[in-house]
Amino acid sequence: MESSLAEFKETESQEAFSLQNPRLLKVRLDEVTIQARQGSMVAYQGDVHFEHAGSGMKRLMKKVATGEGVDLMKVSGRGEVFLAFQAEEVHLLKLENDEITCNGKNLLAFDAGVDWDIKRVEGVSGILTGGLFNVKLKGTGTVAVISDGPPLLLETGGEPTFCDPQAAIVWSSGVSTSVKTDASLKSFVGMGSGESVQVAMHGDGWVLVQPSEGRVEQTVSGRGGQSGGGIGGLLGNLSS
Repeated sequence: MESSLAEFKETESQEAFSLQNPRLLKVRLDEVTIQARQGSMVAYQGDVHFEHAGSGMKRLMKKVATGEGVDLMKVSGRGEVFLAFQAEEVHLLKLENDEITCNGKNLLAFDAGVDWDIKRVEGVSGILTGGLFNVKLKGTGTVAVISDGPPLLLETGGEPTFCDPQAAIVWSSGVSTSVKTDASLKSFVGMGSGESVQVAMHGDGWVLVQPSEGRVEQTVSGRGGQSGGGIGGLLGNLSS
């Protein structure tokens, strides 16, 4: 029987972050301490510790003001932890003193060399959009993001680029964003296209777009972090 399961055998790697398959990430904790989305651990081996990650006051206030959040946990120790979320595809981004912006719902994990902050999309807010918030990640280290299906990489330096706010999962530091709305009367009386709000991408760089507007997350009792916020998602309860 073991031979018939050989294709699912654990993949060995010298890297701290390594994909076991397109939907499962392994992190070697003797190499790093990480922040990971609560509820994303599917297995671990060794002496691994999980802690609720507190939040710095500035970022906590931003979370409270928006009413949205994605809880994370600190994972440390010696051994290996395996992470996944709703069988979505996992993608690894390596930062070298660089910066990216990520939809909070698409953030799976990142290591201690990466700092974060909550970032508001510039442009129209309030009743039309409910506000759009994302997570800015900056520093040197590895960031793991997830997508609902194989994503598309779009260059933003040529033609004007617009994305559904829940389909754009991560974009580069050279890209700034604003909100584009279709505020016609038809949009308010149910005769619009259903695409009333888009995020406009400006500047030279790239954006990674998933072939989905995101899944409806279910709250799992006793496992905070499985529920998400509104458009754009947020991080919360993360240590400074």
